[in-house]
Amino acid sequence: MDRPTREASADLHQRIVFANSFESVKYLWIKNQAALISRPTLHTFHSVVSSSQGYTIGTSPWDESCKKRRKAAATALNKPAVQSYMPIVDLESSVSVKEILAGSSEGEIEIDPNPYFQRFALNTSLALNYGFRIDGDAETGLLKEIVHVERMISNFRSTSNNWQDYLPLLRLWPTRNNEAGHYRKRRDEYMSLLLENLKDKIGKGDDKPCITGNVLKDPEAQLNEAEIKSICLTMVSAGLDTVPGNLIMTIGYLSSPDGQIIQQRAFTEISLAYPDGDAWLKCLTEEKVPYITALVKETLRFWTVIPISLPRQSIKDVPWGNTVIPAGTTFYMNAYAADYDSSHFSSPEIFNPDRYLSDTSKNQSQTQDGGSGTPHYGYGAGSRMCIGSHLANRELYTAFLRLIVAFEILPAKKEEERPVLDALGCNSRKTSLTTEPKPFKVALRARDEEALGRWIKGSEERTEGLSEGSVKLEYGVEKGWA
Repeated sequence: MDRPTREASADLHQRIVFANSFESVKYLWIKNQAALISRPTLHTFHSVVSSSQGYTIGTSPWDESCKKRRKAAATALNKPAVQSYMPIVDLESSVSVKEILAGSSEGEIEIDPNPYFQRFALNTSLALNYGFRIDGDAETGLLKEIVHVERMISNFRSTSNNWQDYLPLLRLWPTRNNEAGHYRKRRDEYMSLLLENLKDKIGKGDDKPCITGNVLKDPEAQLNEAEIKSICLTMVSAGLDTVPGNLIMTIGYLSSPDGQIIQQRAFTEISLAYPDGDAWLKCLTEEKVPYITALVKETLRFWTVIPISLPRQSIKDVPWGNTVIPAGTTFYMNAYAADYDSSHFSSPEIFNPDRYLSDTSKNQSQTQDGGSGTPHYGYGAGSRMCIGSHLANRELYTAFLRLIVAFEILPAKKEEERPVLDALGCNSRKTSLTTEPKPFKVALRARDEEALGRWIKGSEERTEGLSEGSVKLEYGVEKGWA
């Protein structure tokens, strides 16, 4: 391995290891996953932002409480459970498509896909966790507030955005702490609002099955109030970390000249798999189009929307060559570098879903792209990898398939309104934890308006009970934040 790791010192008492190659990440995060199971605590996020609501599951150091929370969430997000949530994905994806049709005046107006798919991911997470969705379009006050605040708080988790985490002297200057405290208060407002709304529904007996509701009503549940809040934080924030950025940037890519070829190939493969034109419905219960599955994998690899993953902290010594990396070391995964490692991926700078279909590729020979092994590090790896990966995969598969059967995705007429198609260059905030796509526009032209109308109507009829769980929560200007 060519310079797979780099060790640096953040202060006199902290050893840091960066893993930069696919194989070094595999060795440290997967082979030694029992050693790299904990998280370090960082001043800005853990001591300031999280002082009221607690930590998300993904940012918590490893202890018995974290173990219980992670087990509860993992059970609620395993493959069988995720299949039971597909009616929610049916509803939210069809609402997004219907809203795009309206926002684009049925294809006449070019649109920025950002708000539509931020809303898709957020309302899916809210419905799963609280049993209700926020009614309204992508510009609704509370939806916009949650997306904005979670983005800002995500930046306080960034490895490169908070120098006071590594240089304690900087904590004497209050500016950054004040900003973190401001967003903590804004998050406290809506997190309390959402949980109290659920408790009120439970009290009235009109709640719907959901993750937090099940915990609150279960007399055998071993989670306290703080642990319940942690699960709520995790569900609200995690969906916005991965799904929207990947969806939005791949929509942008599909509008490009190379993307047109991929888009046509995907449409052809869907048509072959579903000659009766029922892909819209059947994608909720099966993944019958390998090319769409490969498109999801390549999306997650190519964009790597969390380029430097959240750090791990070792609880055991880790052997490395002829030496030992001692327990207590902080490890950073350079997921972007690993996913663009040319010793593992052929032409990694090219967006190519076929890399996950070819039996003769270099990737397949290393068992990374044929269904076995780790295809990419878009979800992290090992013992603390994203517990929502099954749900995210199903969201992405369903959204891509429905978008492609519904629309031709075309480039904006003005060159300056087209997307930046570089995984780092597309990020509007270079020091953010996750990719925040720069605004761009695409044209979405319905392939068959009559058929699309029938599909949307069918989704509305199937999910009528879910849409009845929509709530209108006063927020935004009324709360003084907007």
